[in-house]
Amino acid sequence: MWYLRASPKDASKGLSKDTILTHSDQPRPLQSRASGPLTGKVRVPGDKSISHRALILGALAVGETRISGLLEGEDVLNTAKSMQALGARVERTGDFAWRVNGVGVGGFAQPKAPLDFGNSGTGCRLVMGAVAGCPISAVFDGDTSLRSRPMRRILDPLEKMGAKVVAGSEGGRLPLTLQGARDPLPITYKTPVASAQIKSAVLLAGLAAPGTTTVVESEASRDHTELMLKHFGADITSVQEGQHGRRITLVGQPELHGANVVVPADPSSAAFPIVAALIVEGSDIVLSDVMTNPLRTGLFTTLREMGGFIEESGVRGDAGEPMARLRVRASKLRGVEVPPERAPSMIDEYLVLAVAASFAEGTTIMRGLQELRVKESDRLEATAAMLRVNGVKVEVSGDDLIVEGRGHVPGGGTVATHMDHRIAMSALVMGSASDHPVTVDDTAFIATSFPDFIPMMRSLGAEFS
Repeated sequence: MWYLRASPKDASKGLSKDTILTHSDQPRPLQSRASGPLTGKVRVPGDKSISHRALILGALAVGETRISGLLEGEDVLNTAKSMQALGARVERTGDFAWRVNGVGVGGFAQPKAPLDFGNSGTGCRLVMGAVAGCPISAVFDGDTSLRSRPMRRILDPLEKMGAKVVAGSEGGRLPLTLQGARDPLPITYKTPVASAQIKSAVLLAGLAAPGTTTVVESEASRDHTELMLKHFGADITSVQEGQHGRRITLVGQPELHGANVVVPADPSSAAFPIVAALIVEGSDIVLSDVMTNPLRTGLFTTLREMGGFIEESGVRGDAGEPMARLRVRASKLRGVEVPPERAPSMIDEYLVLAVAASFAEGTTIMRGLQELRVKESDRLEATAAMLRVNGVKVEVSGDDLIVEGRGHVPGGGTVATHMDHRIAMSALVMGSASDHPVTVDDTAFIATSFPDFIPMMRSLGAEFS
């Protein structure tokens, strides 16, 4: 049977979930200092987005799904637990290898206890969509950080499809009880922002609806759900809508079949060793099997525009997702302007891009980052604070982030992570090339997405203590 690592919030049963925290109840501070060249070959963990979706669609399929390379961080393990609670059989068969026996579209069972997603907004919102198409009710909950995050824009289209929030906190926040639709309705829904989570929730609910469910995006978001739905046997099409958008059409009530899924290495996780190798003089590293879906590689495009050496080879694919070997060498970076339309393809990577921009020569302007304000923390302000405390000149102007690069970073600051794994990892990358060490107040939450980040970086030569 599969297992779940204990999360920091489980370690102290006396801590109320309503307590407002800026770090875990058992903080794990760490200091990063300038190192010698980073060298070696590594494979970062499996992609989190693909891992969530493989578990959910495996649970909604008929028959057996085998998943290899699954990310075994806390976020994904909480999704695995929720699938088991909803009636699917979920087993861990080896390192990063899992088997799911599904219940079929609309076949989820009433869970006996609340579905606890910990820190994972992706897992929570996608499962809301899957539950919305089933005639059951489920309580959705999470940790203090997830309880503070907005759910209304996910719930609005699900309610149009017949689901109901029968109990919830102010503003549609967790904990809440979602009553799925007994007779779900197909809808045409135009997303208010470019969000793969909104789109995916609607499509997952639409699986159980008769007729055709359509999602219209003015700017295309990540298409992992569409690709994987097709891999599991759904009748789904995606065509261009306007200059940057997509119109996705799903025929409801398919019989999804179990499938084999190889999870590629996560480009969002790869971002951290990639930026570290670019800014640490003399570095030369290789990353294997990194996903190169063009809707996920905005960071790679931007770093190359900045003068970064990122060489791609050995492209192959699985379940519609391309992956490749990346070689990264230390490079002299220059400031650039990042257009707002690139944001959907790199929304999780702006934090570590800001680190790269700090070591570049010249000004880097990152535009249209409003989505960063509704992540695990207000990542826009938290990123600016991370840079300022380490001597970097930075400005937040509306939803734009402006970084004045001087080719080096003074460092010497202590970074408040606000329970955000990406802030913690970005700050540690910054310290690997700064003039003075950078201290991170808490690294406990890195386990939610990248459990082996610290030992992997040390294996390349990073100096964390």
